[in-house]
Amino acid sequence: MAVPPRVAVATSGGLDSTALLHCTLAQARPLGVEVWALHVHHGLMPEADAWQARVRRQALRWGAHFAGERLAGAPAKGDSVEAWARQGRYAALARLAREAGCPLVLLAHHRRDQAETWLLQALRGAGAAGLSAMPRQALREGLVWARPWLEQPREAIEAYARRHRLRGVHDPSNDDPRFARGRLRGQVWPVLQAAFPSLDTVLATAARHAQSAQALAEEVAQADLAVLLHGDALRLAPWLALTPSRRANALRAWLALRLGQGAPQTLVDRLLAEAPAGSAPARWPAPGAVVQRRRGELRLLPAAATPTGPRQRPL
Repeated sequence: MAVPPRVAVATSGGLDSTALLHCTLAQARPLGVEVWALHVHHGLMPEADAWQARVRRQALRWGAHFAGERLAGAPAKGDSVEAWARQGRYAALARLAREAGCPLVLLAHHRRDQAETWLLQALRGAGAAGLSAMPRQALREGLVWARPWLEQPREAIEAYARRHRLRGVHDPSNDDPRFARGRLRGQVWPVLQAAFPSLDTVLATAARHAQSAQALAEEVAQADLAVLLHGDALRLAPWLALTPSRRANALRAWLALRLGQGAPQTLVDRLLAEAPAGSAPARWPAPGAVVQRRRGELRLLPAAATPTGPRQRPL
C-alpha cells in the first residue's frame, strides 16, 4: 500500500501555530495528505507539561497525528537561553519530522515575527545574511522548511482564529524583558509602531531586500571561489587581485564553507588586514580550527593539528 503524502506543522500551542495546524488540516484532508503536529517541550517553564498535553489532545481531536520531544539538558552558564532553545527546537523538529516521514515542515511565523527578527539582527550589527531574517522556504537537513504565513499580518491570523473560535496558550517568556525579543515586544515595539504605523511592513520589506543582496553575494562568491580554490585552500594571489568588497565576500564564503558556520567578524577583519601582509607562515585562531598562511595559500586546519607557536595570534 502506498504511503500517503505527509506534512508536519510545528505546533507550540500558541495561537499562531494552533491556527496554522487548523488551517493545514482543512486544506490537507481533501487532498488525502496526512498532517502531523510536532511539539517540542523545552523544559524551561512549569506550564510546559500542560502545553504538550493540550497540543496532543487538540491534534488528535482534529484528526492530526502527534509527535513530541522534550529537550535534554539546559543552557550552560552564560549561554543565551533563547539561542539554546532555538537550536534545540529545530534539531528536535528535524528528528521528529524524519521519524514521521514528513519531508515538509510548516512554521507559523508571520510578518510581525519577520520584522522583529530584522530589527533584532540590525541591533546586533548583522550583515546581509543576518538582515535576511527568516526565509519563506529553505532546504535544510534533507527537509523543506516553509513559512506560508510569513507575509501575512498578525491581524489576519487573529481574525482567522476568531472566525474558527481557536484559542492558544500564552507563553509568558515571550514578554519576559530578560530576553531580547521580550524587551523588544514589551518596551520598544509599541513606541516604534506608534511613531511608524507601517513598521512591520517596512521592516519585512527590508528583510526581502537583504535576502536579494545576500543571494547575489552568494552567487558572486561561488563564481570567485571557482577560481580561487586550490583543493580546500584559498590562493592568495588571485584573492588579492579582487576588489575589497569581493575579497571580503569570498573570504566569508570560504570560511563558512570550511567551518560549517558563519565566521566571526573579528576573524574576517583580521584576515583581511593581516593575511596580505607578508608571505611568511602565519596562523590565526578560528572556531575549533586554525587558519594557516603557507606557500601563498590560506588553509583551515583542526586546532589540535596545529601546534601553538610564536606566530599564533589570539583574537
